[in-house]
Amino acid sequence: MTEFYGKLIERIKRTGCVESFRFGLKEKLDFAAGQFIQVIFDEKDRKNGALNKYLTISSSPGKDYMEFTKKLSDSKFSEKLDSLKVGTEVLFKGPMGKCVYDASLPKIGFLVGGIGVTPAISMIEHIVGQKLSTDVMLLYSNWTAADIAFKSELDAWKAENPHIQVVYTVVMDNPKDENISVGMITKDLVLQKVLDYQDRVWYIFGPPTMVTAMKGVCQSLGISEDKLHAETFLGY
Repeated sequence: MTEFYGKLIERIKRTGCVESFRFGLKEKLDFAAGQFIQVIFDEKDRKNGALNKYLTISSSPGKDYMEFTKKLSDSKFSEKLDSLKVGTEVLFKGPMGKCVYDASLPKIGFLVGGIGVTPAISMIEHIVGQKLSTDVMLLYSNWTAADIAFKSELDAWKAENPHIQVVYTVVMDNPKDENISVGMITKDLVLQKVLDYQDRVWYIFGPPTMVTAMKGVCQSLGISEDKLHAETFLGY
């Protein structure tokens, strides 16, 4: 784990309030898909939790840039992010995290909601880019269809790679898209959409309430603890 600077080269609007920030690096960052970094805006006070936060890398390994994606809010950290101009240098620390892609697993699944999709994006982009045979099932929940970040990328990846399957579901919307389900990720939804759920290793990412709920779904399905990899997003 090291500290390094990156220069902002592009900002990409994913939804109305979710944005990706891409940084050019002097050297490619060696990390595993699913890991995260610390963004350090206050270099003098490293314990400043309001301005120094941890974010998952949403780009795949091997790129000549590093990207993270954040739902912008009215927090000091989001305000600082939103003020960044192309060409600005930012200090990072990392990579960190052990909840990562494992190429030895033949089948994996994701139970995620909202911004919790970012580590899944890194892993799926890596699988598609490297033409790997890992069978992926992503169950991805949002409030509305307009809140689905990376939908165009996910649709393109599943069209390119027959091993990639995506189930979109929304809670507060009645989408026109027949490929988007209505409701939360539940035991019944998993039973309906994932016939081989017992054969998969499952990744759960998101805020504490989401992680707890998805662990409960897995427990109700009888999925053993050794088939669960969970990481909680804090400070959002």
